[in-house]
Amino acid sequence: MNMLSTPALNASQRRWTARAIADTAVRALCDEALLTPKPALVDRRGCGAHGDMDLPMLLRSALTLRAMFEKVARCAITMSTKTNLRERLTEIGLRGEREMLAATGGVNTHRGAIWTLGLLCAARAMNDDTATIGELCAGAARIARLPTNASVALSHGRSVFLRFGARGARGEAEDGFPHVCNVALPALRASRALGHDEIHAQLNALLHLIASIDDTCLLYRGGAEALHVAQTGAQVVLSAGITTAAGKAALAELDRKLLALNASPGGSADLLAATLLLDRFAPATEAA
Repeated sequence: MNMLSTPALNASQRRWTARAIADTAVRALCDEALLTPKPALVDRRGCGAHGDMDLPMLLRSALTLRAMFEKVARCAITMSTKTNLRERLTEIGLRGEREMLAATGGVNTHRGAIWTLGLLCAARAMNDDTATIGELCAGAARIARLPTNASVALSHGRSVFLRFGARGARGEAEDGFPHVCNVALPALRASRALGHDEIHAQLNALLHLIASIDDTCLLYRGGAEALHVAQTGAQVVLSAGITTAAGKAALAELDRKLLALNASPGGSADLLAATLLLDRFAPATEAA
């Protein structure tokens, strides 16, 4: 299926509406924010390593982005590469970012999520309901790799790339979200299959992400030391089992260590939101 054009649909096939896509994206962001306890991240307990934000701010930010996600979906439904799809999506995303910053008093709550979830929303809009998770991720990757004339600002992710070589959210998207498709989503669904409640299933997915990605938020805030502490600490939790007493103690210890470094796995949190989004975009029976 060509993800960068509008395919002809059989009468029995349906598309997600732009409104439903936007609502699902906002729900994924809110569920990620509410998930507790997350190591050094904003949750129901407090601000984690982010002294400039709290849970109400994150929820307000997510709701503010609803209109942007709907515009992204509508744009993807009606446009193609010949009409500068990537340029148009970038314009919508930048406007959404400005609205987010206005709602948060200038705090960057969801800049990475705008890029990540925006691409997945566009891919969902361009496909009928038969699309698999793998097809949605591949389509999002093709959009991410389209050329753009937008100027590259020296963002946190860009500065981390220049210093450490970590490609961050942009690289994850251009590669087709391999850590979401092949790591986090299988972990989420495996936990459910084992009978874990939704909180533990989502924490399991988050910890798999922390253990496996070069989180640019950690690198920006705490350098290689913070990344090492996070990855090894997450592995300890996973080895013990997220639902066990030892696993919960290891999670608390990871939280303590990251707070001491004033570092948080914000990139992993964005990819968790992407995982929850894809989990709702395609049925669990589909292979990633």
